[in-house]
Amino acid sequence: MLGTADNELLTQTDPGTPMGTYFRRYWLPALLSSELPTPDGPPVRVELLGERLVAFRETSGKVGLLEARCPHRHASLFWGRNEECGLRCVYHGWKFAIDGECLDQPAESENSRFKARVRAVAYDVHEAAGIVWAYMGPKDKRPPFPRFEFSLLPNEYSMATKRLQECNYLQNLEGELDSAHAEILHRVFSTPGESVLPPPDLARPTFEIELTAFGMLVVALRKMQGLNYWRMTPFLMPVYTVIPSEIGATKIFTAAVPRNDTQMWGYTISWNPSRPLDEKDVFAVTVGSISHVNVEDGSFRPVANASNDYLIDRELQARSSFTGIPGIRYQDLAVQEDQDGPLLQRDQENLGATDMAIVAVRNLLLEGARKLEKGIEPVHAFNSDEYSVRSVVAKDVPVGVPWSEIWSRGQPEKEVQLATGNQ
Repeated sequence: MLGTADNELLTQTDPGTPMGTYFRRYWLPALLSSELPTPDGPPVRVELLGERLVAFRETSGKVGLLEARCPHRHASLFWGRNEECGLRCVYHGWKFAIDGECLDQPAESENSRFKARVRAVAYDVHEAAGIVWAYMGPKDKRPPFPRFEFSLLPNEYSMATKRLQECNYLQNLEGELDSAHAEILHRVFSTPGESVLPPPDLARPTFEIELTAFGMLVVALRKMQGLNYWRMTPFLMPVYTVIPSEIGATKIFTAAVPRNDTQMWGYTISWNPSRPLDEKDVFAVTVGSISHVNVEDGSFRPVANASNDYLIDRELQARSSFTGIPGIRYQDLAVQEDQDGPLLQRDQENLGATDMAIVAVRNLLLEGARKLEKGIEPVHAFNSDEYSVRSVVAKDVPVGVPWSEIWSRGQPEKEVQLATGNQ
């Protein structure tokens, strides 16, 4: 059980809050690159960590991310004209470069130096793997961009999608780290006479938590026919996970990014370290299977959502699906968005033995935010090389083989070097 004050600290990320300040020390996804398809195209609204922003791709192809309100009279730059290497406010014509420099003030005197004293709030961006990432903290504290494995590969090796999720970021993040729910919430029982619940050995994992240079590793152990079944989930500070997958399979990365305190942006990246994504991989992304979902154009709201009860099929639930809701991510959405509504009251929970990872991620985030309040900068943000990490699923492992040996086998080494030509 988490106290009310700690729950508020964890879940509030607006400007000036401890967790909001902490998150602003990291690189976070801001929007998909595909939302800005062409130079000098229309600007796009972005809401991130409770801030209203505007993104635009200027004439050279570089992306700018500015505070939405023009510094002059606070008209929204969303209505602006994206032209000739800058975004021009339509109210009085003030024009701003991607770094916030004021380039023009048409109504001011030709000899005025006023524009040199005015800047729009501008955030640093980095494009990688089909996503525009943003750093929203102090310029002198900016860390290097994390060396995610997918960010080192050619574009055709990965695909990214985005969804709007109607709950606080932490409800989704905790779900990503909750290996105990996987065999229950997502269960399919298609064999006649098969139990609705999974076998006890699958339903009752034991956990180990390993603190790491990137955050922590959640190790879940189940037994299957006398052999070990390991699922290892990396949590990369502050909001990233890699979904467990078998060695050699296509990988899946997730991000739970606060839009505000009651909504989040969920990003999912599928990537293969050794080859371009094939038709099967692309199909899985485009039809919204595994951790991707189909979304409504423009809003990024999932097609299955609270307004249609996530397309639940009660007959399917009785016959073969534990939830009756189609698709793994939609099943997650249903339970996460409906945990006390968009903001979970953690002071009223009753946590069990399988909630070890939930407790650990809360403590890790609370510790980071509190240290930053004391002037101690987040060390994980500067461990950029450590973010090139995979997850692991390993079945049929002899009992004597330690999980650490299996973990080390699954990590990136030569595959990224071969794909990029960097030997």
